[in-house]
Amino acid sequence: MPTHPVWLPHSEILTFEEIHHVASLFLGMGVTKIRLSGGEPLMRRDIERLVKLLAGIPGIQQLNMTTNGFLLAEKAAALKSAGLRGITVSLHSLKPERFAEITGGGPFDKVIQGIKAAKSSGFRPLKINSVIIRGCNDDEIADLASLAVESNVSVRFIEYMPFDGQRHWGMDKVVSGREIVDKIRERYELVSVPRPAGSTAQLYKLEDGNGEIGIITSITQPFCSDCDRIRLSADGKIVPCLFDKAGFDLRPLLRTGASDEKILKFMGEAVLRKTPGVETLLKKYQQLEHIRPMHTIGG
Repeated sequence: MPTHPVWLPHSEILTFEEIHHVASLFLGMGVTKIRLSGGEPLMRRDIERLVKLLAGIPGIQQLNMTTNGFLLAEKAAALKSAGLRGITVSLHSLKPERFAEITGGGPFDKVIQGIKAAKSSGFRPLKINSVIIRGCNDDEIADLASLAVESNVSVRFIEYMPFDGQRHWGMDKVVSGREIVDKIRERYELVSVPRPAGSTAQLYKLEDGNGEIGIITSITQPFCSDCDRIRLSADGKIVPCLFDKAGFDLRPLLRTGASDEKILKFMGEAVLRKTPGVETLLKKYQQLEHIRPMHTIGG
């Protein structure tokens, strides 16, 4: 996050009913999995009500959330009761001081409490996301992997991507997925699992059977060729690819009484205009300001 982020007026943010409407239309187009992410979804007041609305859509198979975990301990039980099925928590260090530095003062103990609350509430899957940055937390790879063994959860390591609000990213700070796997194998035996089409992660089982390791290689080995994901931003834009600055504003249609047929046509056209992928975009945009910071997306 930048030191002074720009906050959108509440009137520009989609209502829960508008999000439910779009999600219902997407399910009609064949989407069966929904993830609430951000930004930080638990910052949205009464997020449990949105979860309940989405969980009630006929045909939904997965309803999960990615969160920084700061507010998870107090909300985990209510989210589970509302119909949320899986939780992914961002945890980039096991050292409280380093964690605070990475997150701009984030409360390490509260995040750990949130993970424990999610586990006790029965969330499945329960995943831990760790972005690895060279010279920052790459010395903790094996320790973070140990969480999979000790807590029987899925720990996913993510290559550092150029989505940071303060623009610190550079290829020299990217620790490749291959390096991450090699470092984990110094401590644990890993068994590769075939990657399902559309999955962002290459998965590994630990030889003793406890937990799971995932490697997300968005930079060194992009998985764009079979990516089938689409994002709806908090302010109503269809975002076909996070690495492209393009967004297709759906909000005017939602708020002017457009028919479902017209909205579906717009959504379909947005999907068809999806860019070729990460590798192409990184070559196309030499300046990082052309790639949007993750905190500005929401949704």
